[in-house]
Amino acid sequence: MPAYALRGAAGIVAALILAAGVWASWDSARYVMVSGGGRERGTLSLARCGDDTCTGPYAPASGDKPRDRVVIDKSVATPKGERIPVVVKPDSDEAVRSGGPGFLHAWLPLGGALLLAAVVVAGGLRLNRMAGVLALAGGVQLSAAFAALSL
Repeated sequence: MPAYALRGAAGIVAALILAAGVWASWDSARYVMVSGGGRERGTLSLARCGDDTCTGPYAPASGDKPRDRVVIDKSVATPKGERIPVVVKPDSDEAVRSGGPGFLHAWLPLGGALLLAAVVVAGGLRLNRMAGVLALAGGVQLSAAFAALSL
C-alpha cells in the first residue's frame, strides 16, 4: 500500500478519535456552557452516595421550584453534606456540575481523545511536534480537571 494512503488513513483515524471526544464531551458540556433552553441552575446538597451516583436536595438559583432528590455522577461529587453548583438537565432529575470544575469535567472525554490521537499522529503521520502538542493539551486538560475536582 502506498505511503500516502497509510498517512491518509492515519489522519482519518486521528480525526475520528477527536470527533468522538468532542461528541462524548458535548453531551454534558452543553448544559454547563450554554445557558437558557429550560436549564435550571442552582445548588445540590449531597445527602447520599451510592456506587455510581450521589443524590440530595436541590435549591434553585432563580424562581424554579426546589426538588427533594436530584442525581449527579459520583465522580464530580464532593464529601457528603457539601453544596455544589449544578445545572439540572431539562425534563429529568439528573444534574451536571457547573462552574469551572464542571466545565473541566465535562470535557474529560476530549482530553482522553487528545492523548489517544497524539499516539496516532506520532506513529501514523510521523508528525512528532503536532503529537506533542496534542498530548500536552490532553494532559493539561485531564490534570486541570483532576485538580479542580479535588479542591
